[in-house]
Amino acid sequence: MKMRTSLLAAAVLVAGLAVGPSVLPAAATTPAASTAAPSSPGPALEAAIAGLPRADATAALVRVGGTEGVWRGSSGVHDLKTGRPADPAARFRAGSVTKVFTAAVALQLAQEGRLDLDRSARSYLPELIPTSYAGVTVRQLLNHTHGIPAPDFPGTTVEEAYANRFRVHDPEDMVRSATSKKREFPPGERQHYLNIGYTVAGLLIEHVTHDSYERQVARRVLGPLGLRNTYLPGAAPRIAGPHNHGYQTMRLDDGTTGLRDVSVWRATDGWAAGDIISTTADLERFTDALFKGRVVRGPLLEEMFTLPEVTDVGTGEPAAYSVGLSMKVLGGREVWGKTGGRWGYNAAIASTRDGSRTLVYSVNSTDAKGQGMNRTAEAIMVAAYGRP
Repeated sequence: MKMRTSLLAAAVLVAGLAVGPSVLPAAATTPAASTAAPSSPGPALEAAIAGLPRADATAALVRVGGTEGVWRGSSGVHDLKTGRPADPAARFRAGSVTKVFTAAVALQLAQEGRLDLDRSARSYLPELIPTSYAGVTVRQLLNHTHGIPAPDFPGTTVEEAYANRFRVHDPEDMVRSATSKKREFPPGERQHYLNIGYTVAGLLIEHVTHDSYERQVARRVLGPLGLRNTYLPGAAPRIAGPHNHGYQTMRLDDGTTGLRDVSVWRATDGWAAGDIISTTADLERFTDALFKGRVVRGPLLEEMFTLPEVTDVGTGEPAAYSVGLSMKVLGGREVWGKTGGRWGYNAAIASTRDGSRTLVYSVNSTDAKGQGMNRTAEAIMVAAYGRP
């Protein structure tokens, strides 16, 4: 197995701190001071993050921007042990928001003629992609219409995932595991949101650039935009720099159910699909630049705002994912963006197409990978844009 090194030195591994739900402190239940323009949804956002920590989340950081007004707010605690207020400038795991960065780099390479969206992934990686998936194109990898199933991972529960939290997952091994299975549907005929397409995309980026995925993201996106608090951790399990602790509800060592500190966790299973670490300020700058055409330029930007004309494999509803982004109608208007979740953390970037209202949030969710959207995260989204 090929070990991929971190861009930052890995810290000493430590076990998570287990705490029961009864220790949630009363401190920091009022949102931190914030500013709101008259047209901004300040009161609704204040209500959305008030009362933290609570059962579903221990902290929340929110930034709203755009021509309609600006709002900043934070609530909750840095950690349950000290109960001190959450750091609004903290770094956090942004999960699948990583896919937007990966898609942006792939589209830049397409603009340069180094990657062809209509060409098969196998034509670039013939020794990795088997003939059974010869019809999958680069575009289909990026808009989740490829039909490749998810790879196998050890365990199926949060407790088993926690036990394997320091395991290093090699992206090529993940692709081999996935493509050894029968395809879910013919390429291009349905949509199924999975990480595996972006794992292959990360390998394609490395193949055509003869460079690491991490360095390409840093050189093409992080550096030019000045995103100094955003990085790809590789195999390092710790969040470098200031961060609010993430907690996950699970079965504890004594057999009871409670919260365990899951801040220290290797995210190599996500890699190009979900391992980025950032701040709300950096992600707001990235979102603004992306929607203004400063990251992906010209006609290829439209790939991020074009939904494939297929249906979702699970729901039968029209496709909701484009290249890198997803779309939902909220408050009567289209909102484009991407949510993400790692154990203990939920995050999102969002914007109207014209940039009139942008949203970035980080929620330290205790059910970050549960069924449905986290209560606090959903309240923030509705407060910012309105109901579906």
